Amino acid sequence: MDLVVGLHYVRDVTFAEDASRTRTVSGPRIMESLRNLAITVLRRAGHSNIAEGLRWASYNFDHPLSLLGIAR
Repeated sequence: MDLVVGLHYVRDVTFAEDASRTRTVSGPRIMESLRNLAITVLRRAGHSNIAEGLRWASYNFDHPLSLLGIAR
């Protein structure tokens, strides 16, 4: 699977990007960048299933901070 096609698939299925109502000015590009950041950080942390990685990150406030290296 092509990397760009795969990334769009993950963003669309996991984040429901095509259903997003962010449509003005630079909002869509900013949201795309934030979603790409989340996917990249989770993949680098070893999560091959992004939805599972997002659930893991949501269980504890320190989980996403530890992925970014800014845990308290």
